[in-house]
Order: sequence, then C-alpha cells, then structure tokens
Amino acid sequence: MNHPWIKSYPPGVHWDAPLPVSPVQQILEDAAARWPDNPALEFMGKTTTYRDLLDQCHRAAAGFQKLGVGPGVHVGLFLPNTPHYVISFFGVMMAGGTVVNYSPLDAARVLEHKVEDSQTDIMVTLDLAMLYPQMRRLMGQSRLQKLVTGSLAEMSGHPDGVRAHLQGAGMLAEVQADGFHLAFSDLLANDGQYQRHPLPQNLHDAIAVLQYTGGTTGLPKGAMLTHANLTSACSQIMAVVNGEPRVLEEGCEKVLAVLPLFHIYALTVNMLFGLRLGAEIVLHTRFDADAVLKDLAAKKITVFPGVPTMYTAILNHPDIAKYDLSSLKFCGSGGAPLPVEVNQRFQKATGCSLLEGWGMTETSPTGTFTPAGAPQRAGSCGLPTVGVTIKFVSVDDPGREVAIGERGELCISGPNVMKGYWNKPEATADSMTADGFFRTGDVGYMDADGYIYIVDRTKDMILCSGYNVYPRVVEEAIYEHPSVSEVSVIGVPDDYRGQSPKAFVTLKKDASAFTLAELQEFLKSRLGKHEMVQALELRTELPKTPVGKLSKKELYAEEEQKRNAR
Repeated sequence: MNHPWIKSYPPGVHWDAPLPVSPVQQILEDAAARWPDNPALEFMGKTTTYRDLLDQCHRAAAGFQKLGVGPGVHVGLFLPNTPHYVISFFGVMMAGGTVVNYSPLDAARVLEHKVEDSQTDIMVTLDLAMLYPQMRRLMGQSRLQKLVTGSLAEMSGHPDGVRAHLQGAGMLAEVQADGFHLAFSDLLANDGQYQRHPLPQNLHDAIAVLQYTGGTTGLPKGAMLTHANLTSACSQIMAVVNGEPRVLEEGCEKVLAVLPLFHIYALTVNMLFGLRLGAEIVLHTRFDADAVLKDLAAKKITVFPGVPTMYTAILNHPDIAKYDLSSLKFCGSGGAPLPVEVNQRFQKATGCSLLEGWGMTETSPTGTFTPAGAPQRAGSCGLPTVGVTIKFVSVDDPGREVAIGERGELCISGPNVMKGYWNKPEATADSMTADGFFRTGDVGYMDADGYIYIVDRTKDMILCSGYNVYPRVVEEAIYEHPSVSEVSVIGVPDDYRGQSPKAFVTLKKDASAFTLAELQEFLKSRLGKHEMVQALELRTELPKTPVGKLSKKELYAEEEQKRNAR
C-alpha cells in the first residue's frame, strides 16, 4: 500500500507497531497493579492513589450490579470533571454495562432525545443546580428509572468548606429522597465484590461507550465506540509518544484535565491515556485561565491537552509572564484547527510546542499526530497515526481517490474507527465508502511527505462566484491582525456572488477596533479577491461548544433568523 507518511515518522515510531487491545477497565487495573501508591487523581485538595481509585471502582461496580447493570444496560453520566466521573465510568465497565456520555450544556430536548435514543435507564449526576433539576424533570417523563446523585464536597479535601461555599452561592439543588434516588455514597457502600462478566472474544463487537456527536443540524447520533476502539486509540498514543525523542515517562507525569471528560477528546487523551501512562490527573470542573495558569505552575504540570481557544485565553492572560511554565513537556491541540500564530506565541511563552492532531468522535478520537521535535509545518495537523490509513476522495465523486496534493474529503480506516451509529444502519452505511473507509466530511489534502492539511468541513465550504472558498484559509489570514483574539468565518447569502465570507471577531484586551474597510485593506495581500471578507461583526465573545471549540452553527442560525425577519 502507498503510505507516504511512513517515511516522515520519527525514529522509534512504526506504522505497523502492535496495538494491544483489552477491556477498557484493564487500563486502570494494570495501572493500579504497577503503581498502587502513586497518586491517580487530585481534586479540590484531595489526592486519591491508584489502589484507592481501583477499590472505589470495584465498589461502584458492585453497586451498579445491585441496580441491575450488566451486559446491554446503559448508564448515563451527566457530570463535570470530578472523581465521580472516573469512578462511575470504570464501575459501569466492570459491571458489564455501557456508558452514555451526557453534556451538562445540552438543551432539555437534546437530553430527552439522548435518554430515549440510547435507552438509558440509570443516570449519575451531582446535586448542583445546573445539573440535578434537568435530570429530575425527566424522571417519570422518560425511560429513566434511577438517579444516582453525588456531591462535590464528598470528593474534596475540605468538604465542610466546599459545601458551605456552594450553599452560600446558591449552587446546590434540593435532592428529592424518593424511590427514584440513590446517593452516590450509598452506591459505594459495599465490599466491592462484583460479578465479572466475560466480554465477547472479539472486542470490536463489545460497545463500551455511546458517544453522541454534536453535529451542525438535527439531533445528535450515538457513535458506538467499542472496547477495542478505545484501547487501540490509547495504544496508538503510546506508540507515538514512545518514539524518539521520548517525551513522556510512565509513572512520572502530571496531566491537567480541564477538557470535559464527557467529550471524546478528554475521555481518551486525558483520562484513559493518562491512567495508561500512570500519571496523576489533576481535575478541573471548568476552564478558568487564572486557575489553569496557577496549577500549571504550582503543580508542575507536564501534560496539558487543550483546544485552541484555551491556549488563546492563556496567552492573552495579562499575568502570563509571572508564571513559570517550564514543566510542560507535552501539550496537544485538537478539536479545531490551530492558528499558526497561536502555536508560535505559545512556544515562545512556554518553551513547549503545541502538537496539533486531528480526530473525531467516530475515530475515538485518534487520527493524526505531529511528531515531537519535528519542524512545525504551518497549517498541518500532522501525519496519519500508527495503524491508520487515510486517503482523500473527490467531494463530488466519493468513489474516486484524488492525487497527492489535491483537495478532497478525508476518509479513514483503522482499529479506532467506530463500530457504527447506534440504531442507525442507514446513517452508518452512508458514512462509509465502498471499501470500508469512514467518510469524515472534512476537506483537505495530503502532501508528498504524508502531512495532512484540513481546509474545512464540506458543509462549511463557501461557494463564491463559482470558486470554492475555505473559511479556514480566511480565518488564518485574519488571525494575523494584531488586534484579533478569536475569529469565525461563515458563508452568508450574496445577491451577486451567491455566497460571501462574513467574519465574526473578538478583540484582544485593550486592542483597537477596526472597520470592514480597514480589515479588507489588511487582508489585501493575504487573500485572493474571491476570498475577501465582505461583512464584519465585532463581538465580545463567540459561541463555543461544551469542550471549548469555536462553534459556527449558532452564527448560521442567527444569520438565517435575520433573513427570515426581513
């Protein structure tokens, strides 16, 4: 097979390296056997060792089995980044069940859809006002049968202080003690003896997680991620970081987990890979630039996976120069294209490069990686990772593979690619090529050295007077403006050209505003005439997804609403 990327791999990284797979829970079991006394989690002043974490997961497994959890039973996790999530996740795995991830930022109708579509009978959440009432409303109105509810205080190092703070801030909800409810502490109140359920011999058949894709229109679909999908993704990451130079050392690293664990990026890279590495995982319930900078410096964090908007916020923090960030060894950027200017600024500020990668919910989410120590290639998200094959096909004719350097739709195959969409065989079939590659909907190309460049989503491509305009290209040019903090570009109707690019921009602190004409003058040497921005809107903030990615669907919806109101 023609794999031009293999020649660009660093020493020690091999495309055909073995990729061990296992039941997902074995990641934690193996780590606890190797490093029982090492810290596994740190949360709000309390540290949990690998031995203690495994014991809590065993007790969660026994508790879940008393609730009827076993093969074919789906348990929802409606949680921020707290130990409850880690304990519940592995407890469900050990009990033989399947985890369904829920976003605390989902709208009510989306939550109800996920409950019914995924066949979730049991939900784990917290007694927070932003969480508990949403799920309590669904009891009796959906198939939900049991609500397991924990508290932040019970997992913190200062329970009385945390409880008092939450009460004083009005952040706690009143939990109804009835037949629908079980306290998280009661779930764990047992001896940890549970029945081990043998998984199918083929771990590609055993669904570990139903991970719903956000999508840009309609209700989300559940990607069936198997035990083999998730553990092969961890093996792919290990195979990459074990190359030369060896970036990370097992049993010695500290991971800052700010990305929400209910998202596939954080689930795999922060939690599963972090535990596979034997790292201490420092949990943050949300992204706050002040708190992140303090912990990066004070706790000597070595691994910090993030998204571009997080790195932008850190770089724009007025006190960044006061913090020593030299402990950082591995900072991955994913979830959205990384502006070249942000990467350059981050390396200058910290001495650590942002290693960009690409992946999707449907790929667990590994796909590409940027080799550590290799020269940065502007605009590239790296090389196809170990064990993965990537090709590009014609956007108009998916049956035709395009040549190196030619733009097309990215298609991928590998052990990390999902089993399919839950209860949607037609959607699954539509997402695959005739030869078994997953069609991602991303437009890009591969250069002669195998590096991947994502230009944009097929659905986001702007057609201006017959020319294809890719918002990513326009955004990169706008990011070069010294006043710009963040930018999203979408296509809006144009009576003359069909569509034209509109830019939504936020400004850096104390930066001067500018007009459309001034921006066009700045971009004149950076964009072609067909790519030139024709509308500009300055905003104090831009819409983002729960994981912190810039989101365009809200901007499209707003523009559509404006047109309908005319």
